[in-house]
Formats: sequence, structure tokens, C-alpha cells
Amino acid sequence: MPNPLSRCKGAPVKLTFRLSAVPWCVLLSALALGACSTKPVDETAGWSPNRIYSEATEERAAGNFEKSVTLLEKLEGRAAGTPLAQQAQLDKAYTHYKAGEPPQALAAIDRFQKLHPASPAMDYALYLKGLVNFNDNLGIFGSLARQDLSERDQKAAKESFESFRELVTRFPDSRYTPDARSRMTYIVNSLAQYEVHVARYYHSRGAYVAAINRAQTALTDYTDAPALEEALFIMLRSYEALGMTQLRDDTRRVMQASYPQSEYLSKGFKSVDSPWWKVW
Repeated sequence: MPNPLSRCKGAPVKLTFRLSAVPWCVLLSALALGACSTKPVDETAGWSPNRIYSEATEERAAGNFEKSVTLLEKLEGRAAGTPLAQQAQLDKAYTHYKAGEPPQALAAIDRFQKLHPASPAMDYALYLKGLVNFNDNLGIFGSLARQDLSERDQKAAKESFESFRELVTRFPDSRYTPDARSRMTYIVNSLAQYEVHVARYYHSRGAYVAAINRAQTALTDYTDAPALEEALFIMLRSYEALGMTQLRDDTRRVMQASYPQSEYLSKGFKSVDSPWWKVW
């Protein structure tokens, strides 16, 4: 005889299965809807490339550099293969430069140069690359002390000079060339002054041979730089300290001929003030 409970709609096994299945379906649906609702919204969806570029420019002008870079990256993707995409790449480099991020700026410029070696904007890329290295500094202390280029690590200065030199050589008629030439002159003078800084340091420590060598480097590599007057005087005093009177007198004659009004010969070394923050 069949069990009457087997026909009952309220049989325990089936009842338990049906009651537990419904809540799980509802829960899964709710989770799916929740996941959809948290998906990031692209505010630029539907924007034209020109609008994205305009917004990126405005964000940079307002100092929102990170937002500007994000927009420029979107623009580069949407306008791929167009002049506007190239402009976005250069603007991204410039934005990093304005944000005080030299490594990111240089990386963006290098990428642009590799992707577009024949771009009509290559003169600007070289100019910007020179600027990034030209303004590279030692960080907060260097900025606070207004430390000049001659007192910094010279790697960036030399790389800046090379970028400017390539610019004026390849694009002599570029709008950026006159300023690049002026900066090249400043860099040369600063590099010469750097050698003199080192030579003066060696002289003050009694390392006269090393002082002569560094002063000679300035004289050989950076002709006509203002720092060469002091370089000659360092050599004169170093030869004197070493008892090399003939070389001392020869150097003095060169100084008198080249710098007849030199105050080094009458007053000696000029005092050099240390930055206020350098307390050691």
C-alpha cells in the first residue's frame, strides 16, 4: 500500500528544497545587480576628442595634474593614429613636467620620439626634454637655497645641453631655437663653474695637483666661460703652494693678459656663502 505521505505536497524533502531555493535565487540576483551598480562610470563617454583635450588643458591650468594626465591618456587611445593623439602624448609629458615629475616627463618624451621620429613637433619634444633636465634640482633643500646649476649633479645639465644642441642643429629655424641657444650658454658657464667649485675644494684641502687638474679641465673644455678667471687663479696659487715658481709666474702672466682688472690678483679668493640650511 502506497504511503499517503508520498503524495502530500507538503512532503518534508520537497518542501525544504523549494523553500531554500527561492531565497538563494533572490540573493544571487541582488548581488548581480549590486555588482553592476558599482561599475565605474566613464564621464568622458560620448565626449568628442576635442572636448577631452580641452578638459585636460583646463585641468592642468587649474593644477589638477593627475586628472589632466588621465584625460590625455584617454584621448591618446580614442584618437589613435591622428595628430591629436601625438599632441596628447606631448601634453602628457608637459603636464608631468609642470607637476614636478621629471622621470615621468622624460619617459613620455622618449616614448614620443620612438613612436614618431619624423613628427613635425620633434623640435618641441627636444626643447621640452632640455627644459626638464635644465630645471632638475636636488629636491626641497636645493629649491629653498636657490642653488644654482653649477652646484648640482652635472648629469642632468649635460643631458639638457645635448637635447638643446640637437634642437639647434636639426631645427635652426625653430621658434624654440633662440631660447635653447641662451640656455646652452648658461649651461656651459655653469659646467665650467662646477669644475672650478671642485678645484677650489681641492685647493682648500691642500690637494694642489688635483686642484690644478680640475682647473685645467675648465680651461680646456669651456673656453670663454666667466669662471675661467678663477680657474687660472687656483692654478697660480696651487703652483705656488707646490713650489713650482716657473709655472706660477707663467700662469700669472696669462692672468694679467687675459684679465688685467682681475681682483683675484689683488684681493685673493672671494668668500662663498654657504646655504642657510647647511649647518654641518
